[in-house]
Parts: sequence; C-alpha cells; structure tokens
Amino acid sequence: MGSELFECLSMDDRSKNTPERREINLQQLATDFMAGMQRHFDMLAFNLAAREAVTEEDYKRISQAPHLLPSFRQHQNFEQTQAYARDLMMRQLLNDALGLVFNLLNNTHFFLTLVKCSNGKSELDPDQKKEAEALQKSFVESPLDEKFNRLEKDYSIRCELEDTVTSIGLSLQSLVQNSGKVCANHLDENKELVLELKSAMGNASQSPDKVMQVSLEAYCKVFREGDYVSFNDKELQLTLVTIASFADGLFNSIARYVKETRGS
Repeated sequence: MGSELFECLSMDDRSKNTPERREINLQQLATDFMAGMQRHFDMLAFNLAAREAVTEEDYKRISQAPHLLPSFRQHQNFEQTQAYARDLMMRQLLNDALGLVFNLLNNTHFFLTLVKCSNGKSELDPDQKKEAEALQKSFVESPLDEKFNRLEKDYSIRCELEDTVTSIGLSLQSLVQNSGKVCANHLDENKELVLELKSAMGNASQSPDKVMQVSLEAYCKVFREGDYVSFNDKELQLTLVTIASFADGLFNSIARYVKETRGS
C-alpha cells in the first residue's frame, strides 16, 4: 500500500467553546495494529520458549519458595500444571486474536464512515458528523458476521479470510462452552470447521536487516463433529500471522475505496 492512498479525516466538536480537532489516519491505524500484532506474537514466542525450557525441578523449587500453599491438597504436579497452562494459553490467544479483530473492524469502519458521510472530503459538518456517529454506534453493537455483511453491503469491501476469522470465534466458543468439543452447529455445509491459516511459502524468512516480501500459502486446520479443538505451537503462531494477513488485506481494500471515492 502506498502512503499516498492513506487519507486524514477530522471532525470538529462544535458543542464546545474550543473546537477539538480529532484526526483518524488510516496509515497510523495500520501501523498501530501491526505493532500490536507483533507484541502479541513476541509474547507468544516467549511463552512457548519458556514452556520448553522449564523443568520439573524448577517448578517444584519456585512453587515451594514461599513455604506455604493456599491449598496443599489441590496443588497440581508438574505434568498437570503444564497441561493446564498450555490449554489456558491457547484459549487466551484465540480470545486476544478475536479482540484484535473486533477493534480493527470497529476502527476501520469509523474511518470508512467518515469517508462516506463527508463525500470524500477531509472534514464533516455537524449533520454529517451526527450521521457518522449513528452509523458507527450501530456497527460497534453488531455481531461479527453482521460486521462483515455491512462492510460488503455499504462499502463493497469483501474481507478475505473472514470465514477463518469466524472459525476462530467458533473454536473459542467450543473451548468455552463445550470443553473444546466441536458441535454440529459449528460446522459448515461440508460438516467441517475449517481454519485457513497462512504460512510462509517454502523456506522464506525475514530479518531486521533484510526486508523482503514473503509469499504466503494456505495451511488448512480442519475439525469435525466430536473433535476437540487443539492447536500445536506452530498453529498458534500461524493464527496470529493469519490475523495480520487478514488486516493487511482489509487495509488495502480500504485504501482502494478511499482512492475511488476521492476520484469520483
């Protein structure tokens, strides 16, 4: 995405004696989101590395350091705690990934609403501002599938990987409501719960001193009725890579929409 495609829009709050200028910059939204994604990815990598390195002796030493336990009879051994920590990490990652998507959709929709209500201009009058705020309030309160529908209907933006994002939500629902067991209402017309995760093609890699474009390929994770939701370490990492790929596609679509709106 070229930086020339990103636009700044602002609203003046005329209800105050001193107007407060608010700016929403698409390029900054993209930069902030990807920075947040990288922090989540780094923390996941750190937690995975720490889990690999910890030993039973370390666990015993640290858990016994206070010389007191809240409930000695409920104290879990190393293997039990390791399994519990792994399950908790998986749930937390899926929950965080969905939270990032919701924030992304809400923030980018607000930008799109400003573009549309201002007829492509850089500022809104009071009536346009009121219309934009009403549309945004309705969007924020909408469930995930309705958000995707509205982006397509109102702005002709079809989100690539939206089915996978929805499947991540269904996977989390299975974990929270059914102890991870996949039910019939989680399945598609092929009776599968499919996550199309994105993975680097071949042996492509990145480094701080060598910026390069990495081609992605699909890695399908499939669950069927009665299966239990589970992700290995690499699949957890690919989940975050997939959300980043989803966001990149969305930002590019919005940039094209802005360019077309400004050019019309």
